[in-house]
This record gives sequence, structure tokens and C-alpha cells, in this order.
Amino acid sequence: MNYLFVCTYNINRSVAAADIFRNLLKKHKLKCNVKSAGISETAKTRVTKELINWADKIYVMEGLHKDYLIRINPNAANKIEVLGIEDLYPVNDPELTRLLKEKLENELRNTGN
Repeated sequence: MNYLFVCTYNINRSVAAADIFRNLLKKHKLKCNVKSAGISETAKTRVTKELINWADKIYVMEGLHKDYLIRINPNAANKIEVLGIEDLYPVNDPELTRLLKEKLENELRNTGN
């Protein structure tokens, strides 16, 4: 499986989510590919149609990210999940880490992994 995490600038939320998810995958002894990207023109790694097509599952932080991805590729709508994490947290914020771990652990359980 290929997982993509998306936020706005690809410097905090999506990067943290990808790192946490990689660690959860290791903990559950699952082998998957994980990448992160942002929707902004100034994002560290900018989301592209190719990245969207590469991903089997896409986690976005906010609804606006989902809307952006669907404009790029309307066929991707069914593989996008909104985590509902607003851009309120500084880099390495413990509360952001806690929220992401909780949400992503639930996602792993819900997918049967």
C-alpha cells in the first residue's frame, strides 16, 4: 500500500503524520510506502497528480486539502480521508503528536491491519 499525507506547506502536520505512521507500521510489522506533500506553491514537496495517483490512501489534515486534491483528480475522492487537524500547532508540538497518533492508530485498526 502507498500512503500520502497532505497539509498546506509540508513542513509540520503532514511530515509529522508520515513519520508517526511509519513508526506505527513498523510496530505492526507492516511494509508500506509513505510520503507527504503540501498544496501550497511554497510547500517543501508539492502535491502533484502523479503523487495522488501513486497513493492508495490519502490522509489530509483539513477539508480544503481534500477539495484541492479532488480538483486535481476527481477520481481520487474515494481514497481521501480528512483527519480534521487544523493548522494550530508549532513544529514538534506534543499535542499534534498525540492527536496524530490517536487518529492514525484508529485508522490502522479500522483497515484491519
